[in-house]
Amino acid sequence: MLSSLQMFGFMALWSPFFLIALLLISLFYILAVGPWQKKWTTEGPTSAKQKTYFLIGMALLYIIKGSPIDLLGHLMFSAHMTQMAVLYLIIPPCFILGIPNWMYEKLFSMAIIKKLFSFFTKPLISLLLFNGLFSFYHVPLIFDAIKTNVLYHAAVTTLIFIAAFFMWWPMLNKLTEWQTLSGIKKVGYIFANGVLLTPACALIIFADEPLYRTFSDPQAWLNALQLCVPKATLASLHLTGPEMFLSMPLLHDQQLGGVLMKIIQEIVYGAMLFFVFIEWYQKEREKESIETVVPPHPSES
Repeated sequence: MLSSLQMFGFMALWSPFFLIALLLISLFYILAVGPWQKKWTTEGPTSAKQKTYFLIGMALLYIIKGSPIDLLGHLMFSAHMTQMAVLYLIIPPCFILGIPNWMYEKLFSMAIIKKLFSFFTKPLISLLLFNGLFSFYHVPLIFDAIKTNVLYHAAVTTLIFIAAFFMWWPMLNKLTEWQTLSGIKKVGYIFANGVLLTPACALIIFADEPLYRTFSDPQAWLNALQLCVPKATLASLHLTGPEMFLSMPLLHDQQLGGVLMKIIQEIVYGAMLFFVFIEWYQKEREKESIETVVPPHPSES
């Protein structure tokens, strides 16, 4: 498959400008949590674990949006859904856990940002916002319109990414004043996320025909490809349609995409439930140990 993608050229395959931008952001982060940190905060050093989370998030962001996987996401619906699953369900938690508390506190020192963040990270609002945006995005008419317009596509995918960040925030942030969910409420929150995302996946999995023109109609497909492949390159190629890059019928590729999205979602949410349970159990044990009554000392004879 990779050899057949070479026809699209280096820029479409590896997005070097996007890579440079991510490297510069990563460099700033490393300096900010390293030699520059004492200038901005008296908080202790950022842990190696936090740094690892952030850099993993940046690496995944490039792999998903800058490597050939991004191009595959325009050629195969199954690749697109895998891309969406990683982009919205795995990368935001890496950034939330990787950014130290003092950076958030600097950000929230701006009243308008704190007010907006406080509103959109309320559990019910963030839950409905992310799952609603994701589901509406995959309504065929909306999806095809967004996929063929570079500005709409950039705006909508960025908006859903921000909504995903808001959705994960109540479960993962470590700031004391922002703890809005207890252990058992986190469990319910995760289950609700799984339920709300199910209709969009079911629509895709159980459809009896291809739903999206940008993955079935040759002209719409070519228009969508212009989001990541220069027009001059496309004009020089003899492309007949997405079937050129598929080893299965279009409908099966679409159904596979829905299944992959659901499987990745279940794995991520299942892992999150495990860690929430462990965290809740540890806190309960600590609470019990604190509340244990120390036996009185024997009376002196």
